[in-house]
Amino acid sequence: MIRGFVNHIDLTVADVDLSIDFYDPVLALLGYCRTNDYEGGAPCWAITDGERNGFSIALHQARSDRKHDRTSVGLHHLAFHADSREDVDQTYAALRALGVEILDRPAEYDYTPGYYAVFWSDPDGIKLELVYEPRFVS
Repeated sequence: MIRGFVNHIDLTVADVDLSIDFYDPVLALLGYCRTNDYEGGAPCWAITDGERNGFSIALHQARSDRKHDRTSVGLHHLAFHADSREDVDQTYAALRALGVEILDRPAEYDYTPGYYAVFWSDPDGIKLELVYEPRFVS
């Protein structure tokens, strides 16, 4: 395990059932599996490298009706690693087939050399990203 590496993230959503319907197929595209390991009954998905390295995402029901605003204090967006530019393109096509709201089609961005990403939105307006970044590929 890489010390300091992110272990999990919990998202607060307006409608857990709607979000489950969204995240089940989307996270499956990214290699996550639904798990019941999370205490308290929160829906959870996990991914592992088969060794000791893993990460999970869980959902919690919002207790207010305030909408998500990524320009306010809090989560701006959540980005996932891609294996290649082709992986980004193929995932983009699969997201479109699922009817997911695409915010920005696959393109190269000048954040770091070779940065190539697609951006989409979950039902609550949380911005999600799949990025191929050559500097993190061995």
